[in-house]
Amino acid sequence: MKYLIISVLAIVLSACGGSNEVEVGNKTTMEVLPEVFDAGDVVKGEMINAKFTLKNTGDYPLVLGEVKGTCSCTVADYPEEPIPPGGTGEILAHVNTNETGVGPLNKSVNIVANTEASITTVSVRADVMRK
Repeated sequence: MKYLIISVLAIVLSACGGSNEVEVGNKTTMEVLPEVFDAGDVVKGEMINAKFTLKNTGDYPLVLGEVKGTCSCTVADYPEEPIPPGGTGEILAHVNTNETGVGPLNKSVNIVANTEASITTVSVRADVMRK
């Protein structure tokens, strides 16, 4: 069954035209800045909107498979289309401080991509104060 799925995927990908053709198994490299977004002092109830810039530093299109916060209070928006070599994209991580405690906050966002290693982690930090 596994070989059937891989064969069908290979046929579908080979039938697609375009200059950004993605082949299964091509690894690339990326740079993410900043690695840590420091929001400083925030009042409980505020939404933290952290922006991370991705740059494809490799030779193949960068494909993001999943970008997900490590808790339910953190949600991320990310590019769904492949990022071409030399291109950039943005990840926006939204942290709802209504769902966090008061005090130091450190929330992680895992980026799964066709890179080696396949998971890159960035962080959002803040100091959540009472209203």
